[in-house]
Amino acid sequence: MRSGHAPGRTVLAARPARTCGLRPARAHAPVRPVRGARPIRLDSGRPVRWDGRVATDTATEVFEEHRPVLMGVAYRMLGRVADAEDVVQETWLRWSAAEHGEVRVPRAYLVRTTTRLAIDRLRRIKSRREAYVGPWLPEPLVTDLARTVPDAAERAVLADTVSLAVMVVLESLSPLERAVFVLREAFGFPFTEIATTLDRSEQAVRQLATRARRHVDERRPRYDVDPVERRDLTERFLAAAVDGDLDGLVALLAPDARLVGDSGGKAKAPVRVIESADKVARFLDGVARQGIADPRFRFLEVNGGVAVLVLFGGKPDSVLQIDVSEGRVQCVHIVRNPDKLLHLADV
Repeated sequence: MRSGHAPGRTVLAARPARTCGLRPARAHAPVRPVRGARPIRLDSGRPVRWDGRVATDTATEVFEEHRPVLMGVAYRMLGRVADAEDVVQETWLRWSAAEHGEVRVPRAYLVRTTTRLAIDRLRRIKSRREAYVGPWLPEPLVTDLARTVPDAAERAVLADTVSLAVMVVLESLSPLERAVFVLREAFGFPFTEIATTLDRSEQAVRQLATRARRHVDERRPRYDVDPVERRDLTERFLAAAVDGDLDGLVALLAPDARLVGDSGGKAKAPVRVIESADKVARFLDGVARQGIADPRFRFLEVNGGVAVLVLFGGKPDSVLQIDVSEGRVQCVHIVRNPDKLLHLADV
């Protein structure tokens, strides 16, 4: 059971129906070391006993049950599917080598390991983000909240904390603030458990949570989230853009609309945010006039909201998602960095 390969490593494009960490975590007590082999329970409530050497199937089952939460934490911390998968892979390696008889609550152990690894990676990639060419957007995450999370209130919270707009704001938090925000706001972990995870006092964690929440509230834009309205407006907006209907685009855009394009300098996209309905419409009209042949469009759920995957020659070219406010398009997000689209090839 010391193998270095994680079972069923998450590949989002190949398994788009997985929750990818979008279910809220149930709170558990923090990890406490105990003596000898002790029974533990999976989230299903079924008891499991570690006796002597850990059975491969049992350890794998425990890890796989918690994989969605681990992936959800890692992605919200890092904003890239590949980075999140690497962190979850490293968590698996540590879990497979752990003394499981001393782990009372597997979820607490696994979330703590994932969070700390994500914080370390976030600190290492800071310079990479600072040198990024043009605006930065998170790597599109294929989700399926309507099917996997039946409760509307839970679904709204999860969609909000993984939305492109909020993920961009999270980039401006410190790693510790971001970790507290993710664990508390997205997954509902108690402050006592977050304190154990981060090796901080509960008071310090509460202060971090207050700062993070205030910062996010001050910077996050407020958009309408009705999925039917958003889908309808996306379809009409896409049709106007493809047809080069300048007047139609202006009519759909809010006066202070913005367009944010992410290419990382590896594809054609504006290197600055475009502001105002007229400028956004003219930019999209100019793209349509280039006459790129035979585009294909596929609607899918990305980061909790409807989006359009644009394909040329069967290969992903970009992901487009709009934010809506008072019935108008308030912001247009376009991800064209090919490195951020690789996992969408088989969607």
